[in-house]
Formats: sequence, structure tokens, C-alpha cells
Amino acid sequence: MKTVVIAGASGFIGTHFRRLFDDAGWQVRTVGRTGDAVWGDTTAITAVLEGADLLLNLAGKSVSCRYTPANKAEIIRSRVETTAELGRALAACAHPPVDWFNASTGTIYRDARDRPQGEDDGELGAGFSVEVARAWEETLAAAPAPGTRKIPLRITIAMGAGGGVMRPFNNLARLGLGGRMGDGGQKFSWVHIEDLFRAVMFLHDHPGITGPVNIAAPEVVTNAGLMAAVRTANHVPFGLPTPAWLLRLGAVLIRTETELVLKSRWVRAGKLADAGFEWTFPGLAGALADIDGASIGQRS
Repeated sequence: MKTVVIAGASGFIGTHFRRLFDDAGWQVRTVGRTGDAVWGDTTAITAVLEGADLLLNLAGKSVSCRYTPANKAEIIRSRVETTAELGRALAACAHPPVDWFNASTGTIYRDARDRPQGEDDGELGAGFSVEVARAWEETLAAAPAPGTRKIPLRITIAMGAGGGVMRPFNNLARLGLGGRMGDGGQKFSWVHIEDLFRAVMFLHDHPGITGPVNIAAPEVVTNAGLMAAVRTANHVPFGLPTPAWLLRLGAVLIRTETELVLKSRWVRAGKLADAGFEWTFPGLAGALADIDGASIGQRS
């Protein structure tokens, strides 16, 4: 039986991954505020990591919040400090994990409408979210782990039942506000949560792939296309458009920063494509239909 250690297993992605690894027959150990080891107890974390096949770090405060000074500090701290502690714990292992996959973000790339951003030709952007991603990846790179493959996972917007990014979009659509945001032309790269899990398993099974790795479904839509698909999934026939200035004034309503909907994220998963990875949900309509069906199943 293989063993995975998931740091940050209580979040949206971690909760799904814990179930999916269990379904796949893996032994799951966790690191977090609770679990098999807790943050701050590096010795216990080392014991949990000892002999594991895969370390998957998903720890970090959600960026779907208002960027107050306190929240910005916690967003950075919760990523950098946990990654650094995992590095110290792993360095003390006699038999460290074969792979260490550390969450990062496709938001590390610039606002792009002209072409997709691949691992080899993508241009890094500027701003707070990019600073966070850079610090996260630099901390992983600095961790002394000579016997372990380290890959930053540049994950795009993960979509699945039970919360995540779909909740505010669905809420806006149901309120009749599910029209385009801004001019609606900004690109939206995304990934179904099950394909995200399958990509992690694929990378673990392909030791020749080195990081960073983009994880984004092949079909990239505009914001206008996204909101049209969300309205269809929610059986809402229309949605009022929201200009950028109104989004900025009403950011409290969506409980997040407008960058999350106004920045054009066009990410290409070049390394996965080159290695022959096959997507279960390559298109947005199919992904949303599956998520809607799963959500109905959870409510019934």
C-alpha cells in the first residue's frame, strides 16, 4: 500500500483529495492544525513523512477574501512558513518521500489575452498574488531535499462540488447577476477537481517530469462564456452584466478581490500534454454538468 502525506487536508482541494486517495487504496496521513502531526511540531511531521511515497502540500489561507493587510500577511505566512517547515522535517527523514508536490498557482503568470502561458514560454506577472506565488515556489526550491523530486503545481481555478470558486459564481447567477464581469473578454483557465487529482497521480507515475507543472483543462473560456455556462447549469435564463467599476464597489458582495474575476488567466498545461495526459473533463460544460449532478447528490 502506498502512502501519501497531505498537508492542508481540511481545505476544498484537500478534502476531495483525502477521499480520492482513500478510494484509490492509499494510506493517507495528514499535517495541519489537527491530524497525524500539527504545525510547529517538526519532529512529529518528520515521523509522519518517514517512508511515505508522496508529500502533497496544499496548506495556505484561501485567497478568496478581501486583501486587507492582515489577510495578505496570513496568505503569505500560511504558505511560506508551512512549506519551510515541511522542508526541515523532510531533511531529517532517513527515508524521505519520493515526490514532494507543492501547491502553487497559475496566477503566477501575467494578465494574458494574446496567447496562453506555458511552463517554458510563460511570462510571470506582477502584483500581490504573483509575489505570493513567487515566495511559495522559492521556499520550495530552497528546501534541502536531494533525494526527493520537488514540483510546484501551478493550479488554475479548481472546480468541484461542495464549495470552492463555484459558490460565489452560482450565487451571483441565482441573484440574476450572472452576466459578464468587466468587458467579459478575460480568459478563464480552470480544472475539474477530479482531473486535478488524476494529474497528481499521473505526475507521480512519471518520474521524468520536472517542475513547475501547469494544471489547466484544455478548453479555456472567456469570462462571458464562463458566466453563460454557469447560468445554464443553474437554469437561469439571463444575467445582468457587471462593469469593472461596479465590481470594485461591490467586492464585499462577492467576498473576494476583483482580481480573481478581472485578471485574464490563460494557462496551458504543456508538460502534461506532452507526456500524454488525458482529461476526463476537457470542456467546461461537461465539468459543470458533473459538478451540478454531484451537488444534487450531496443534497439528496
